[in-house]
Amino acid sequence: MDVNNEHVRAVDLYRETPIRYLGYANEVGEAFRSIIGSKWVNFSYGVATLYVLADTTDKSIAAYKTSKNEKNHIKKVTYTTADTLIWQLMASVVVPGLTINRVCAVSNFCLHKIHKLPIANRKWLVTGIGLVTIPFIIKPIDYYVDVVMDKSLRKYQPE
Repeated sequence: MDVNNEHVRAVDLYRETPIRYLGYANEVGEAFRSIIGSKWVNFSYGVATLYVLADTTDKSIAAYKTSKNEKNHIKKVTYTTADTLIWQLMASVVVPGLTINRVCAVSNFCLHKIHKLPIANRKWLVTGIGLVTIPFIIKPIDYYVDVVMDKSLRKYQPE
Protein backbone atom coordinates (compact mmCIF):
# COMPACT_ATOMS: atom_id res chain seq x y z
CA MET A 1 0.00 0.00 0.00
CA ASP A 2 1.28 3.43 -0.94
CA VAL A 3 2.00 5.44 2.22
CA ASN A 4 0.85 8.62 0.49
CA ASN A 5 -2.47 7.00 -0.43
CA GLU A 6 -2.01 8.22 -3.99
CA HIS A 7 -2.91 4.88 -5.52
CA VAL A 8 -5.63 3.80 -3.12
CA ARG A 9 -8.96 3.33 -4.86
CA ALA A 10 -12.22 2.69 -3.08
CA VAL A 11 -13.76 -0.71 -3.70
CA ASP A 12 -17.11 -0.50 -5.47
CA LEU A 13 -19.38 -2.28 -2.99
CA TYR A 14 -22.00 -3.07 -5.62
CA ARG A 15 -19.74 -4.28 -8.43
CA GLU A 16 -16.57 -5.63 -6.81
CA THR A 17 -17.78 -7.54 -3.76
CA PRO A 18 -20.05 -10.55 -3.24
CA ILE A 19 -22.98 -8.11 -2.95
CA ARG A 20 -22.83 -8.07 -6.78
CA TYR A 21 -24.42 -11.52 -6.70
CA LEU A 22 -27.66 -10.07 -5.30
CA GLY A 23 -28.12 -8.66 -8.78
CA TYR A 24 -28.23 -12.25 -10.00
CA ALA A 25 -30.98 -13.39 -7.64
CA ASN A 26 -33.39 -13.45 -10.56
CA GLU A 27 -31.14 -15.84 -12.49
CA VAL A 28 -31.27 -18.26 -9.57
CA GLY A 29 -35.03 -17.78 -9.55
CA GLU A 30 -35.18 -18.49 -13.29
CA ALA A 31 -33.10 -21.65 -12.82
CA PHE A 32 -35.54 -22.88 -10.16
CA ARG A 33 -38.68 -21.73 -12.05
CA SER A 34 -39.93 -25.23 -12.85
CA ILE A 35 -39.63 -26.23 -9.18
CA ILE A 36 -40.61 -23.12 -7.21
CA GLY A 37 -43.18 -21.50 -9.50
CA SER A 38 -43.53 -17.98 -10.83
CA LYS A 39 -44.44 -16.37 -7.47
CA TRP A 40 -40.95 -17.04 -6.08
CA VAL A 41 -39.30 -16.20 -9.39
CA ASN A 42 -41.02 -12.81 -9.23
CA PHE A 43 -39.69 -12.41 -5.68
CA SER A 44 -36.17 -13.09 -6.96
CA TYR A 45 -36.65 -10.31 -9.52
CA GLY A 46 -37.68 -8.04 -6.64
CA VAL A 47 -34.40 -8.80 -4.83
CA ALA A 48 -32.39 -8.08 -7.98
CA THR A 49 -34.31 -4.86 -8.58
CA LEU A 50 -33.68 -3.67 -5.01
CA TYR A 51 -29.98 -4.33 -5.60
CA VAL A 52 -30.11 -2.22 -8.79
CA LEU A 53 -31.88 0.62 -6.98
CA ALA A 54 -29.40 0.47 -4.06
CA ASP A 55 -26.42 0.77 -6.42
CA THR A 56 -28.10 3.56 -8.38
CA THR A 57 -28.84 5.46 -5.15
CA ASP A 58 -25.27 4.97 -3.90
CA LYS A 59 -23.72 6.20 -7.17
CA SER A 60 -26.14 9.14 -7.39
CA ILE A 61 -25.37 10.30 -3.85
CA ALA A 62 -21.63 10.03 -4.52
CA ALA A 63 -22.02 12.06 -7.74
CA TYR A 64 -24.02 14.67 -5.85
CA LYS A 65 -21.37 14.98 -3.14
CA THR A 66 -18.41 15.19 -5.51
CA SER A 67 -19.92 17.63 -8.01
CA LYS A 68 -22.16 19.86 -5.87
CA ASN A 69 -19.91 22.91 -6.32
CA GLU A 70 -19.64 22.59 -10.10
CA LYS A 71 -21.74 24.50 -12.60
CA ASN A 72 -23.06 21.39 -14.41
CA HIS A 73 -23.83 19.62 -11.15
CA ILE A 74 -27.36 18.53 -12.07
CA LYS A 75 -26.21 17.13 -15.43
CA LYS A 76 -23.50 15.05 -13.77
CA VAL A 77 -25.85 13.62 -11.16
CA THR A 78 -28.53 12.91 -13.76
CA TYR A 79 -26.00 11.25 -16.07
CA THR A 80 -24.58 9.10 -13.25
CA THR A 81 -28.06 8.06 -12.17
CA ALA A 82 -29.10 7.12 -15.70
CA ASP A 83 -25.84 5.33 -16.48
CA THR A 84 -25.94 3.25 -13.29
CA LEU A 85 -29.64 2.44 -13.53
CA ILE A 86 -29.51 1.40 -17.19
CA TRP A 87 -26.25 -0.55 -16.80
CA GLN A 88 -27.49 -2.43 -13.74
CA LEU A 89 -30.91 -3.19 -15.21
CA MET A 90 -29.33 -4.57 -18.37
CA ALA A 91 -26.33 -6.37 -16.81
CA SER A 92 -27.99 -7.65 -13.66
CA VAL A 93 -31.65 -8.19 -14.48
CA VAL A 94 -32.78 -8.14 -18.12
CA VAL A 95 -30.03 -9.85 -20.13
CA PRO A 96 -28.99 -12.52 -17.60
CA GLY A 97 -32.59 -13.25 -16.62
CA LEU A 98 -33.57 -13.75 -20.25
CA THR A 99 -30.43 -15.82 -20.88
CA ILE A 100 -31.04 -18.24 -18.01
CA ASN A 101 -34.74 -18.43 -18.84
CA ARG A 102 -33.92 -19.45 -22.41
CA VAL A 103 -31.15 -21.88 -21.37
CA CYS A 104 -33.61 -23.60 -19.04
CA ALA A 105 -36.38 -23.62 -21.66
CA VAL A 106 -34.11 -25.15 -24.31
CA SER A 107 -32.74 -27.66 -21.78
CA ASN A 108 -36.26 -28.64 -20.77
CA PHE A 109 -37.30 -29.00 -24.40
CA CYS A 110 -34.29 -31.22 -25.21
CA LEU A 111 -34.67 -33.31 -22.06
CA HIS A 112 -38.41 -33.71 -22.74
CA LYS A 113 -37.41 -35.69 -25.82
CA ILE A 114 -35.93 -38.32 -23.48
CA HIS A 115 -39.22 -40.03 -22.64
CA LYS A 116 -37.82 -42.31 -19.94
CA LEU A 117 -36.62 -39.40 -17.81
CA PRO A 118 -39.13 -38.77 -14.98
CA ILE A 119 -40.55 -35.24 -14.83
CA ALA A 120 -39.14 -34.56 -11.34
CA ASN A 121 -35.66 -35.58 -12.48
CA ARG A 122 -35.98 -33.45 -15.60
CA LYS A 123 -36.96 -30.39 -13.51
CA TRP A 124 -33.95 -30.81 -11.22
CA LEU A 125 -31.63 -31.40 -14.17
CA VAL A 126 -32.91 -28.25 -15.88
CA THR A 127 -32.40 -26.31 -12.62
CA GLY A 128 -28.86 -27.67 -12.36
CA ILE A 129 -28.08 -26.65 -15.94
CA GLY A 130 -29.41 -23.15 -15.24
CA LEU A 131 -27.39 -22.79 -12.04
CA VAL A 132 -24.19 -24.06 -13.66
CA THR A 133 -24.66 -21.58 -16.53
CA ILE A 134 -24.80 -18.48 -14.29
CA PRO A 135 -21.05 -18.12 -13.52
CA PHE A 136 -20.21 -18.42 -17.22
CA ILE A 137 -22.50 -15.59 -18.34
CA ILE A 138 -21.63 -12.91 -15.76
CA LYS A 139 -18.41 -11.46 -17.19
CA PRO A 140 -19.43 -11.65 -20.87
CA ILE A 141 -22.75 -9.94 -20.15
CA ASP A 142 -21.06 -7.21 -18.06
CA TYR A 143 -18.52 -6.69 -20.86
CA TYR A 144 -21.08 -6.42 -23.65
CA VAL A 145 -23.36 -4.15 -21.65
CA ASP A 146 -20.32 -1.89 -21.14
CA VAL A 147 -19.69 -1.94 -24.91
CA VAL A 148 -23.30 -0.98 -25.66
CA MET A 149 -23.25 1.75 -22.99
CA ASP A 150 -19.92 3.10 -24.31
CA LYS A 151 -21.36 3.32 -27.83
CA SER A 152 -24.57 5.00 -26.72
CA LEU A 153 -25.30 6.86 -23.46
CA ARG A 154 -21.67 7.24 -22.37
CA LYS A 155 -20.92 9.32 -25.46
CA TYR A 156 -22.94 12.07 -23.79
CA GLN A 157 -21.17 12.11 -20.44
CA PRO A 158 -20.92 15.68 -19.13
CA GLU A 159 -17.44 17.17 -18.82
